[in-house]
Amino acid sequence: MKRGDVVLVDYPYSDRTGSKLRPALCVQADFLNVLISDTLLVSITRTIRPASSTETQVEAAHEPQSGLKHESVVACTNLLTLDQALIYRTIGRLSKATMDRVDQCLRVALSL
Repeated sequence: MKRGDVVLVDYPYSDRTGSKLRPALCVQADFLNVLISDTLLVSITRTIRPASSTETQVEAAHEPQSGLKHESVVACTNLLTLDQALIYRTIGRLSKATMDRVDQCLRVALSL
């Protein structure tokens, strides 16, 4: 697994009442992905809200290598640490330009 990979995971609800199979984005540094069994993910959702500095839109038509089928949002306020063995599969990869936008959203969300 590499930073920028779009993966399918059973993403838990924040209130722990359940979970949902959904795409997520690997945002952890590549060197950590080979050193530890956990990885850091952010959720990807089809729920489009008004523009936010902590989210970035991904248009599936403009990012066919993403594996996403619909216009989606990378929500950088919804982070999850998950054992890599629990990742169902990698479905695609985001472009460098989109990852640059994700990086900016993460900086805002984490106040870096």
